[in-house]
Amino acid sequence: MKRPAQIIFKNVPRYESIEERVQARIEKLDKFCDRIMSCRVVIDVPHQHHVQGNPYSIKIELTVPGKEIVVAVEPSEQSGYDEIDTAIGGAFDSARRQLEDYMRRRHGHAKTHFRNPTGTVTSLDSDQQYGYITAPNGEMIYFHANSVKGSDFEKLTLGSKVSFLQEPGDDGPQARIVKLKEQPLAEVTLPSGT
Repeated sequence: MKRPAQIIFKNVPRYESIEERVQARIEKLDKFCDRIMSCRVVIDVPHQHHVQGNPYSIKIELTVPGKEIVVAVEPSEQSGYDEIDTAIGGAFDSARRQLEDYMRRRHGHAKTHFRNPTGTVTSLDSDQQYGYITAPNGEMIYFHANSVKGSDFEKLTLGSKVSFLQEPGDDGPQARIVKLKEQPLAEVTLPSGT
């Protein structure tokens, strides 16, 4: 870690034994992910209840390249976190899971869901079996009939809406897979009185 960790006690006395346990958990996170730049832990007892005990609130703020990870375990969410060790353990377990997600995304192992871009067929040569799609950003993308799903090349007309996967080609961008999007039904106006 680039900066020393901060451990802050609010509405609860500072106990060296608790501080040592929190510091040990911080060191485990630092070994787990060597990209942590700073860490701040706030231990709080926001509501002093004499009959029900004093549920702890734990907040962990981690700074890693490109992201800030914040874990806040509030008393209403804890269901039985009256013990400080349980509250600290739950908060640090959540922080570790968020660090795991961060590391998977950083290394490209997380699943990402995205939609294929859509465009409009603006040029079509049926004899040579190719055409061009205009993307929303105005870019012209070449496609060949072989890249059109099924036998939909014959169904394509100027103005057809398509989705596509783009890749670099020898002469510029080209669509690898082109799929005809379903065309909306034509609006039908019924004569009055029917």
